[in-house]
Amino acid sequence: MGDDFLSKGFLDVPIDLSLDLFQEINKLKKEKNAVILAHYYQEADIQDIADFIGDSLALSQQAAKTNADIIVFAGVHFMAETAKILCPDKKVLLPDLNAGCSLADSCPADKFAEFKSKHPDHLVISYINCSAEIKALTDIICTSSNAEKIVESLPKDQKIIFAPDKNLGAYIRKKTRRDMVLWDGSCMVHEIFSLEKIIKLKNQHPDAKVIAHPECEAAVLEVADYIGSTSGLLTYASKSGAKKFIVATETGILHQMQKNCPDKLFIPAPPNNSCACNDCPHMKLNTLEKLYNCLKFEQPEINLSDDLILRAKKPIIKMLVLSAQFGL
Repeated sequence: MGDDFLSKGFLDVPIDLSLDLFQEINKLKKEKNAVILAHYYQEADIQDIADFIGDSLALSQQAAKTNADIIVFAGVHFMAETAKILCPDKKVLLPDLNAGCSLADSCPADKFAEFKSKHPDHLVISYINCSAEIKALTDIICTSSNAEKIVESLPKDQKIIFAPDKNLGAYIRKKTRRDMVLWDGSCMVHEIFSLEKIIKLKNQHPDAKVIAHPECEAAVLEVADYIGSTSGLLTYASKSGAKKFIVATETGILHQMQKNCPDKLFIPAPPNNSCACNDCPHMKLNTLEKLYNCLKFEQPEINLSDDLILRAKKPIIKMLVLSAQFGL
């Protein structure tokens, strides 16, 4: 196999169309003692073949305790990095190496290090949707489901830098009333929702509940009946007596919502243009075919230096310890 073949991440390897990919992937998993972790924003087929589906916190916890030799992370690059950081002795694979993250990309490590140096008395809390290099510059990692409690666990006079998501940071700052400086980063999917169109949709479905991820802009969060992480949105939709929901987050979550509640209607919140931009183009780079090739060839693999792993692991472990303490 040449370097050119490797550089393509096996994306162009032809697959026998007669293969039952579900059956073949399950066979490969057993042969290689592999586990597939999938984020809620992955396409439906990948969610259905995964051994574990979850949000960033749950996937981190699962990666930390898996006994598999190989972790196939059906998500984006920073998620696979997190798995490698927590499991340095395991082979971690990402079906498409180009599956990045607009939010993580909005926070370059060199620029953030400079930003951090201007606030020497601040403790850094970084949202898990960031690169390994940003994690290495962080004191505590958080997720959207535990960010508020992690901030609240600190002394009230502690000054905080929150990175990289300004919308999640602003939401947590408003709820906790803490002294927080925000890095100016955001997720392209969660910034695209149209408040005007959501209100119009709500008028068409007055009995629908608007549920939103805290990465959305403040104006969208203001009209939401419930704000929460992907797992929080799922739980709320399942437990709510409402039969209709307008969902302001990436559309991949609707697959699990519909599976959990087949009698309910889930309407994706509309973006402020005519395209399907509430689909994350990075998440959707992963496909069942790429997942099969990834397992078959055990590539593309995530590799990080030992030093980076050591530095990036500390704030993640702090998060997991605090999460266990809070029962998250």
